[in-house]
Amino acid sequence: MNKTPRVNINLDNIEQNARVLKEKCDSLGIEITGVVKGGAGDLRIVNSIVAGGILTLGDSRLKNIIKMREAGFDNKIVLLRLPRLSEVKKIIKYVDISLNSELVTLKSLAREAIKQKKTHQVIIMVDVGDLREGVLVNDFIKFIEKAIKIDGIKVIGLGTNVGCYGGVLPTFENTEVLLDLKEEVKNKLNYKLKIVSGGNTATTKLLDSNELPQGINNLRIGEGLIQGTDITHQREIDYLNSNNITLTAEIIELKEKQSVPSGKTGHDAFGNKPEFKDKGIRKKAILAVGRQDVKIAGMTPLLKGVEILGASSDHLICDITDTETKLQIGNELEFKLNYGAMLKAMTSPYVDKHYFNLL
Repeated sequence: MNKTPRVNINLDNIEQNARVLKEKCDSLGIEITGVVKGGAGDLRIVNSIVAGGILTLGDSRLKNIIKMREAGFDNKIVLLRLPRLSEVKKIIKYVDISLNSELVTLKSLAREAIKQKKTHQVIIMVDVGDLREGVLVNDFIKFIEKAIKIDGIKVIGLGTNVGCYGGVLPTFENTEVLLDLKEEVKNKLNYKLKIVSGGNTATTKLLDSNELPQGINNLRIGEGLIQGTDITHQREIDYLNSNNITLTAEIIELKEKQSVPSGKTGHDAFGNKPEFKDKGIRKKAILAVGRQDVKIAGMTPLLKGVEILGASSDHLICDITDTETKLQIGNELEFKLNYGAMLKAMTSPYVDKHYFNLL
């Protein structure tokens, strides 16, 4: 019997997603950076993406990148999170390209690159409205004019991110800003930027509706590859495999109980004030998984009639009154995970990994 809680990872589906997305983007002259951070740098997932033909990899965590290097991956690797000054030495050693928005960081990277007798490549991020990382549009030309003069680094492109913080949706207009800036750099500074990285999985919506501005030649895709979904637009991408990573947990208690707690109530262990609807006596299952393991709000039961009521750090409480399946102590329930839930479950040391359809 496999351990629980566990994530169930369909490697064949992930490889096929990589193959389909690569073919789609190749036809439009777009390179994909395969973002593996959602799988917490899982080497088998990385291998599936590479087997699907996507050779440039991206991760936000330097520890994952080092793990890939030590496992023998010699692919081009992009550091997606802005570099920390405290990790500059390792970035130059292990990373080919980093995303940047601060001159002080660029100068630090450059000094270390010279020490290691390398030229480090960088992409300058532009904030087009989501208010996460990036140089403001009006400041971009002055910024890049200084950046391209720094010895030890080479500015190879510009990029943007939307959807991840402010929920700003990618549009033709806010993506085209990158192309306008690229032309401005060429005309004013006589400098050619090779890469225009137009965004992440959310930008595939523009790709699918033929609204992606011509000239965008890179997308950083992780969720679409691994899960076949686009959470920013709340959609499953219909030409990709979805539900490639699910979570299974074991039932440790089955009892009929009231639907509303008795006694004076305050806040729960996480500072929330829970609310309950009185449905009378209900049959409830407690499962051995909790908030320490997974984002509960991102879970959907796959067995019809199961309803998630809530969770503590170690226990998931479900109403199973309406399911037609006879459940017993020790039975397992499986859950679909959205991107946030997958990310947390893959990161948790308490959640086991089960691979199937091995390549």
